[in-house]
Amino acid sequence: MARKRIEDEAPVFKSWDDVDQALAMIGDNQRSVEAIEAEMQEAIDAAKAAADLKARVYIDDNARLERQIKLWAEEHRDDMDGKKTKTLNFGALGFRKSTKVKVPKAAAKLAEMIRLLRERGMSDCVLQPPAKVDKDALRKYPPDAIVAVGGGVTVDDVFWYEIDRERLERD
Repeated sequence: MARKRIEDEAPVFKSWDDVDQALAMIGDNQRSVEAIEAEMQEAIDAAKAAADLKARVYIDDNARLERQIKLWAEEHRDDMDGKKTKTLNFGALGFRKSTKVKVPKAAAKLAEMIRLLRERGMSDCVLQPPAKVDKDALRKYPPDAIVAVGGGVTVDDVFWYEIDRERLERD
């Protein structure tokens, strides 16, 4: 336990035994506080478990609905009039371009990639120490530059949705 600095008062102890008894009382008080905090934590844990049990049906239902909405949107992409976003009464959904940068895992290939990055003036993509590739910095370069240094680029359309909470609260 950490040491504590105490402001000065008039002494009330008459012997070392009095001081020893005071230390014992402090220890008992600390154990009492710890027991109260443990009881509180048990109550908090029980409340969280009960809330999770009550919410589980809604969480599972939302996951099922999300999967169904995604499937519908993927099957009816042509109905979106060439747009990536479809706005509905209670929210919006759509597809966003997601670019993932891949770097080799093998140490020799990674070292070669780091050498090529430095050679091409892309050292902002190399983190030190130890030398490793910064994918966020690398993502800023064009895909052909990433491939030229030994990386890979995958571009996907990722589904998303957003609920219009204000509209839900008004209706």
